[in-house]
Amino acid sequence: MKRHFSILVSFTMSLTNLQAGNASLIPDLVILNASVHTMDQAQPTAEAVAKGECERGIVLGGSGNGEAMVANRVKGVRCALCWNVESARLGRQHNNANVISLGERMVSPELALEIVKVWLDTPFEGGRHQRRIDLIDA
Repeated sequence: MKRHFSILVSFTMSLTNLQAGNASLIPDLVILNASVHTMDQAQPTAEAVAKGECERGIVLGGSGNGEAMVANRVKGVRCALCWNVESARLGRQHNNANVISLGERMVSPELALEIVKVWLDTPFEGGRHQRRIDLIDA
């Protein structure tokens, strides 16, 4: 299955600039919007994921908190605020996160790329976690 992702650019470009040298990490990268306003940059990605226009999304911000809050208001989106590799892994394994939010003031660019890689490569475990997903998406 071909994976499609969207990523939005926030007020700083350091994480997305790193993508130029790491094209294999997110092969179908689409930059939807560059904005300093949380609503302008997080909502379009969340809506694209919810509508099935892309499989997963990544939103970037200063801390990542506002972007995660905005994304999680869109029905069908489960956005995990990730600050380390383990939070990304658990966001996928236990919560089937289809969007992640990263804070450029909270993680280094190198760690951000590792977080994205782990999140992309980690499958949802299902099983006992599926009930939670059903309740979240209800």
